Amino acid sequence: MPIDKPAWFRMAQRRPLSAAPDLRRPAPLLFDAEHKPVQTLGAWIKRKVALRKSWRLFLGTFDQPRGANTTRVVREDHPAGVTRRLVRYESEPGEEVEGYLLIPDPPGQGRPGVVVMHGTNDLTIRQPAGVDGPPETQLGLHLARRGYVVFCPECFLWRHGKPGKPEVAVQWLKTRHPQATGMAKMLFDATRAVDVLAAHPAVDPRRVGAIGHSLGGKEALYLAAFDERVRATVASEPGIGLAQSNWDAPWYLGDAIRKPGFDLDHGQLLGMIAPRAFLLIGGESADGDQSWPYIGEGLAVWKLTGETDGVGLYNHRTGHAFPAIAQSHADEWLDWFLRA
Repeated sequence: MPIDKPAWFRMAQRRPLSAAPDLRRPAPLLFDAEHKPVQTLGAWIKRKVALRKSWRLFLGTFDQPRGANTTRVVREDHPAGVTRRLVRYESEPGEEVEGYLLIPDPPGQGRPGVVVMHGTNDLTIRQPAGVDGPPETQLGLHLARRGYVVFCPECFLWRHGKPGKPEVAVQWLKTRHPQATGMAKMLFDATRAVDVLAAHPAVDPRRVGAIGHSLGGKEALYLAAFDERVRATVASEPGIGLAQSNWDAPWYLGDAIRKPGFDLDHGQLLGMIAPRAFLLIGGESADGDQSWPYIGEGLAVWKLTGETDGVGLYNHRTGHAFPAIAQSHADEWLDWFLRA
């Protein structure tokens, strides 16, 4: 657990020297729907409520309640320092989902918890849980060994699709929820993962975080924006701008975001996260210096809330990866906001 605030936090809030002057910018946040300046915290809260309503309307809603908040253990093993359980639970009623729950040894109470979203990989939850894959991708097992209770839920693209064919899962979703985007389903499932994690007796529900890389980073961004139980988030290479990644894919937001007149952008999601903590990690692939305008615009909102340390960008410049230095920065971010 850090004693002093990590020195790189301040650098994460400065425009990169190598950032081009003509980078794509998000819409200004501190203006309301009538283009009037938002100058007070109360006015921003009112604006945030309106933005959340607009985003919810676009994403689409579900016509079913949440599933039962109970888990069934499928199997258990004990990698060094951790009890790891494969569990099943309901996301929507009647829809059984698998996830790995990792609990640090020895057992205790009041620990911080983190939801770890897996990336685009057919190993799915096995990778972050440390069952399979190279060590640098085992984010959940790593965090559990640092003292976090971790939950790794499975994305519906694999649960209802086929390897390499996410459109199969999209068809399942459209049959079940015709008005919902793929991102709406991912957000719903991520929220259910927070339900499961926060209800565990070892977890302090006031200290819950989220982390993910690539696909997982996309899910972490939306979860942070819409679930205020998530106090600190790390999103690695999600493509923070709508033009920086394949957000128009049918399993995310669809082609509506490319049509004239679409007036939502992810800068608004960042603003909705404030004053809670959000770190964007880039590698000069989906994210990097080109992502700075989103963080810079978000900083104004964090300053208005009084939590000036809560947002930043770290660029490791090694591509679409999650190298050891990124893991180290993610550790310090989560430790500072969830453990310090």
